[in-house]
Amino acid sequence: MEHWSVDDYKNYENNTKRKSKYRSNKVSIDGHTFDSQKEADYYCELKLRLQANEIDGFCLQPTFMLAPNLKYKADFIIFHKNKPAEVIDVKGFKTKEYITKKKVFEDKFNLKITEIE
Repeated sequence: MEHWSVDDYKNYENNTKRKSKYRSNKVSIDGHTFDSQKEADYYCELKLRLQANEIDGFCLQPTFMLAPNLKYKADFIIFHKNKPAEVIDVKGFKTKEYITKKKVFEDKFNLKITEIE
């Protein structure tokens, strides 16, 4: 049986990458940290669409109050030309919590969430 010193354990902890719960890696672009490569790629796509003047703008991680102490944070909201704004959630995996919040959001705000899979 091997015994580690406190320093050995700290070195082990510092050098061990923690695996994401849903096997996604955080990605940083333009000073923004995204939960997955897929979400970062979508951000880059939105930047190109904005430069091409296809959309009026977009917002990162808008937060909506669903009820006291219950929030839903979308990945993006896109402001289209001549169309209503679109709430976007980039999904690799749908949790039960997300499914519940999506239903509450869509009922409360009478808007559909567009899921990018």
